[in-house]
Amino acid sequence: MRYRTLGQSGLRVSAFAMGTFTFGGRGPFAMVGAQGPEEARRLVDLCLDHGVNLFDTADMYSAGLSEEILGAILKGRRNRVLIASKARMPTGDGPNEQGTSRHHLIRACEASLKRLGTDHIDIYHMHEWDGITPVEEMMSALDTLTRQGKLRYVGCSNFSAWQVMKALAAADRAGGVRFVTQQIHYTLEAREAEYELLPLSVDQGLGVTVWSPLAAGLLTGKHRRDTPVAPGSRQASGWTEPPIRDLERLWRIVDVLVDIGAAHGRSAAQVALAWLLTRPAVCSLVVGGRTEAQFTDSLGALDLVLSEEDLARLNAVSRPPYIYPYWHQGNFARERFSAADWAMHGDQLD
Repeated sequence: MRYRTLGQSGLRVSAFAMGTFTFGGRGPFAMVGAQGPEEARRLVDLCLDHGVNLFDTADMYSAGLSEEILGAILKGRRNRVLIASKARMPTGDGPNEQGTSRHHLIRACEASLKRLGTDHIDIYHMHEWDGITPVEEMMSALDTLTRQGKLRYVGCSNFSAWQVMKALAAADRAGGVRFVTQQIHYTLEAREAEYELLPLSVDQGLGVTVWSPLAAGLLTGKHRRDTPVAPGSRQASGWTEPPIRDLERLWRIVDVLVDIGAAHGRSAAQVALAWLLTRPAVCSLVVGGRTEAQFTDSLGALDLVLSEEDLARLNAVSRPPYIYPYWHQGNFARERFSAADWAMHGDQLD
């Protein structure tokens, strides 16, 4: 296993984190997976044997059942691992059962601690933006929970760049706890994060973790033009994330992944994951799966080294449009670019 420092913190996280999105299968999550305690334990043990030290969950996954299963599995070996969880999404029907208010975050954190059977959460993500609650209230609540010892580090997920910066500014003004990480959706097919979220992470010292790094399985090579919905996949069950706006572009990317994988004697999935591990600010990929074989294949990406030619081919088939103001900056400002600037422009000015 390879370990990376999470942003500007001192925390070392495994390059692969285990996602527990499929634990439980309660409600709509059954479309993705429904692993019970014993099956989940086998997968957790497999990941531990491969050196994974970060396990990712959320209070909304299977209405809390994912946290319960993970907590029970890790009982007696909690000190070996890091647990990341999330709050913000609805956890009940009441008017205060969602959001990032002080009221909801404190209640949500304490409920997660109970389900996980632990006295602290190592990384606590704000799962989604809340445009109603002032960011000062959100960051103050997270500071309180951190000072109480219930949280070690805090981060966000699915925020836009201006929302992240607003939260960081509020924390800095108050002298309180600051985000050290953001968890984002980022793949060869979905590279929008390169416009602002990755440069922001480089500039502000945020470690990036990536959710659904294989685009819900669409980049594994199992889905092709002739079988766009592979039998047994989550798409076959009706799952609609992530949105694909250009199917032909997706298949061109998959074609190149399969071709490069064949040249290395590897799977398309391993190529897609290895590419992500080369990207600026990326610390860990949150990998999920239904079977031991899927996890084993993903973990095999750790020792795959892509050549400059491989990277160039992948960039050529997936590079996002060079939108304004970036093309203008590329024409007139490149001699004064910082590392954060190059996180966006690097693949455009080759």
